[in-house]
Amino acid sequence: MRRNRTEAERHSARCKICNSAAREEIERKFCSWVGQSQIVREHKLGSRAALHRHATALGLFERRDLNLRASLAGFIERGCRAKVTGAAFVQAVVAYSKIDNRGRTVERVMDETDNGGLRALYSRMSRGEMRNYAVTGVLPDWFTAALPGTPARSNGGPSA
Repeated sequence: MRRNRTEAERHSARCKICNSAAREEIERKFCSWVGQSQIVREHKLGSRAALHRHATALGLFERRDLNLRASLAGFIERGCRAKVTGAAFVQAVVAYSKIDNRGRTVERVMDETDNGGLRALYSRMSRGEMRNYAVTGVLPDWFTAALPGTPARSNGGPSA
């Protein structure tokens, strides 16, 4: 009598990625937001559909979503080398700043007495200063000097 196999067992028995020596690397790249076409090409997987089936069966989309900061960081880094509109760049920096290290969205609440003071300071930041802040969480010296009591490193930024 043949036992019923689970969906995961059926998937892994036929999946080219599950049976690949590069499985961990493929999954790491997928969860780090490396382009699916690039992964398929580099690992000779044949089609994006195979990668999509594997990612769906193993819940990799959920794992990748938790790593949204990596995608935004990559976009921000490319923004210094590629043609990106200023609005898209700033939106990416803002989105990046609202995601904590666990992939959760955190809204920053403006103090009613602030009257846009922080917004005015952020608007004075150069593209390079914004990129550095988005990647490292470190504010420029002039920013912290202009607003006493502002920490040089944000709470949500990566640790040194």
